[in-house]
Amino acid sequence: MTAAPARQGIYICHKYIGTRRRLNSVLSQAENQCERSAQVGTKVSSHHQDTMLRTLIFLTCCLCAVDAQFPRVCTSEAAFRTKSCCPLWKDRSPCGSLSGRGKCINWAQLTGQKVPQYNDDRLDWPRNYYDNTCECYGNFSGFDCGDCRFGHHGEKCDRKKVVLRRELRELTFVETERFFSYLALAKTTKSRDFVVLSTGDRHHRETYRFVDASLYDVFAWMHYYSMKPLMINSTFDNSKNYAHQGPAFPGWHRLGLLFLERQIQLMTGDEDFAIPYYDWRGEKNCSICIDGLLGSNDAQGVLHPYSHFSFWKAICSGFNFPDEYCPLADVEDKMERLHRRPGTTPYAPNLPTFQDVENLLKIEDFDYPPFNETARYSFRNALEGFLDPDGVTLKRSMHNLVHIYLGGTMSQVPISSNDPIFILHHSFIDKIFETWLTRYNASPDTYPENNELGHGPNNCTTPYFPCYKNKILFLKSTDFGYRFSEFSRKPPMGRKRHQ
Repeated sequence: MTAAPARQGIYICHKYIGTRRRLNSVLSQAENQCERSAQVGTKVSSHHQDTMLRTLIFLTCCLCAVDAQFPRVCTSEAAFRTKSCCPLWKDRSPCGSLSGRGKCINWAQLTGQKVPQYNDDRLDWPRNYYDNTCECYGNFSGFDCGDCRFGHHGEKCDRKKVVLRRELRELTFVETERFFSYLALAKTTKSRDFVVLSTGDRHHRETYRFVDASLYDVFAWMHYYSMKPLMINSTFDNSKNYAHQGPAFPGWHRLGLLFLERQIQLMTGDEDFAIPYYDWRGEKNCSICIDGLLGSNDAQGVLHPYSHFSFWKAICSGFNFPDEYCPLADVEDKMERLHRRPGTTPYAPNLPTFQDVENLLKIEDFDYPPFNETARYSFRNALEGFLDPDGVTLKRSMHNLVHIYLGGTMSQVPISSNDPIFILHHSFIDKIFETWLTRYNASPDTYPENNELGHGPNNCTTPYFPCYKNKILFLKSTDFGYRFSEFSRKPPMGRKRHQ
C-alpha cells in the first residue's frame, strides 16, 4: 500500500469507528491493521483493502443500535380506526404543536371529499388511510414535524446547508468508498420510523399488513408502490400510475432522492452527504459498471462477487401481479438478486447522446395535453423517454432508454430502484430537469393543470409524509438544499460541448 492509499485506508477506518463507538475489540483489531499498514508502508492488494473495508462496514452494520413509507407509529389499530396520523412529538403534543412546530389538520374538512373504498388506496393521498395528518410550520418537517425541511439542520431547523451533488467519477477514492459504505448501511439498517405495506390482495383490506424494511428498501418500496397500476371501480388500468406517464414524473423522483439523501444524512450524522449522479451522455458502454464502482456482471447478468452490490436482493421482486403489493416483503429468501446486462438489449443498444440532451432542452413547454405517454411538444414526456427529443416522434429515448439499456433489474421499472445505479441515473435526470427549470425560469405556477389521477398540481405526492404538493417540486434545487457540479466531459468529435 502506498502512503496515500494507506492514509485513505486510515481515514475510512476512523470514519466508521468514530460513528459507531460501541464496536468491539474485533473492530479495533481491524483499525490496528490499517495503522500498521500505514506505518510500515506494507504493500496490500486492492482485494485485501476491499476485504478490510467490507469487514468494517459489516461489523458497523451488525453492532449499531438502530431500531427497526408508512410512519411506524401510524400503523397501529388505533391509528387506522381513528384515521389519524398526528403523532406526539417529544413535547408530548400532536405534531409538536406546543413547541410551535406544526398542527394536526383534517383533510375531510379541507376537501369535503370521500374516497370510495372500491377505488385505489393511493387515490387522493393520504385520504384512504388518514383524515388527520401533520402540517408543519416554517422549516420544520416530517410525519410528526420532528424533522427539518430538506436543506435545513439543527434543533430549531434554522441552519441552512446546500450540499453539492457531483458526478460519481469526480469523487476521490475515499469519497467513493464512503458513498458505497453508506449505501451498505442503508441496505442493512432497519428503518426506525417507517414500515412498508404488503398485501395478499388489494381488493381485500384484511390481507393488508405492515412489515419492517431497511432504509434503502423503504426507498425502493416507495417507487414500487407508486408504480403499481391504478384501480378504479375494482378494475386495474396498467397504463396509469403515480410516478410515471404524467406531469409528476420529474418531481416524484426528485422527492424520492431527497428522501433517501435525508435518511442517510440522519443515519450517519453526515450533513454533507449528497447523492452523486452518472452522466451517461454519449457513452459507448456503461463506464461505471466495473467492480470498483457499480459492479461488472457475467453473461447471465449476475454481478461479480467482488462487486459492492453482489449480495443485494431486490425487495418486491419475483411476484409482479397488479392485485398485490409486495406480498413477500419480509421473506428475503424469495427475493431476486440484483442483475444487470448493459448493452445487450437489441432494441436499446446505445445510451442517449450529447445531442439528444441538447435537443431535449430546446423544448420550452413542460408538458402538453393529453399529459400522458402520448404527449408531443412535451419536455416531460421527452425527458421520461416516451417521446424523441425532437418533440414530435413517439419513440423510446432518454430516461426510459437508459433503464432498458442497463437491463436486468433496471429494466423491470417497478423494482428498478433496488439497483443503486437507479439513484445515480435519476440524479442526472434531476440535473437535466434543474437545467430546464433554470433556463425557462420555471416555478410552481408552471406546473400544468391536468386530469391525470395523482398528477394534479395540488395532489399530494404518493406516498410521502407530510404532504408535498406536486407543484412544489418545481422550486429550484437550492430551495431543497442541494445543487449540481459543473462536471463536463468532451462530447464525440464534431459535437458541441454541452453541460
